[in-house]
Amino acid sequence: MTGKILIVEDEPKLAALLADYLQDSAFVTFTLAEGTVVVPWIREHPVDLVLLDIMLPGRDGLEICREIRTFSQVPIIMITARVEEIDRILGLELGADDYICKPFSPREVVARVKAVLRRTRGEQAGPAPDLVLDESRYQARLRGQDLELTAVEFKLLKLLVEAPGRIYGREQIMARIYSDDRFVNDRTVDSHIKKLRKKFQAVEPGADPIHSVYGVGYKFEGLAGNP
Repeated sequence: MTGKILIVEDEPKLAALLADYLQDSAFVTFTLAEGTVVVPWIREHPVDLVLLDIMLPGRDGLEICREIRTFSQVPIIMITARVEEIDRILGLELGADDYICKPFSPREVVARVKAVLRRTRGEQAGPAPDLVLDESRYQARLRGQDLELTAVEFKLLKLLVEAPGRIYGREQIMARIYSDDRFVNDRTVDSHIKKLRKKFQAVEPGADPIHSVYGVGYKFEGLAGNP
């Protein structure tokens, strides 16, 4: 796997370490250390993925992520020493594809970069080839059997399945599956996830393709028995 990676990190030693590991994996790297130059640079230099630190001089990484998403869907992995739940949720709500907290292993970062690129490039056939979604009927069939989903459950499942491995926060899920302005709390999402899991297991005992990420949200990983 190859690609161009922008590293936005104001700690020179850490930026150099990440660049070394990524270059050893055949990636081409670029490094920026100041927040205000990131967006103009990306507009002029297309890359395949951005490693974006949150705490930067000049401009916060969350603001940068928000602006990038107004003109580009380039994959973004947020890197930060902040471990509070609100920061993890904010990064994902603003459109980040993954989130890594310091301290971390450079090998883990390389593995995350490769995983996000595989997902966003569509290099995998998908985590559940035996799961078929029919949007015209709001119907989901697992190995030929109807899961009997409600409209909201179907929208939720479709959202997760279309980006396997991507973590969605509860607020992000609610914004996507409810088109009106009704009031729902974040525990409503937990309830829908619980019902989805039960319906999967009713068709295939032991199936649990929807995984929870503590303090962040949910992601679709796949079904046992799939390649």
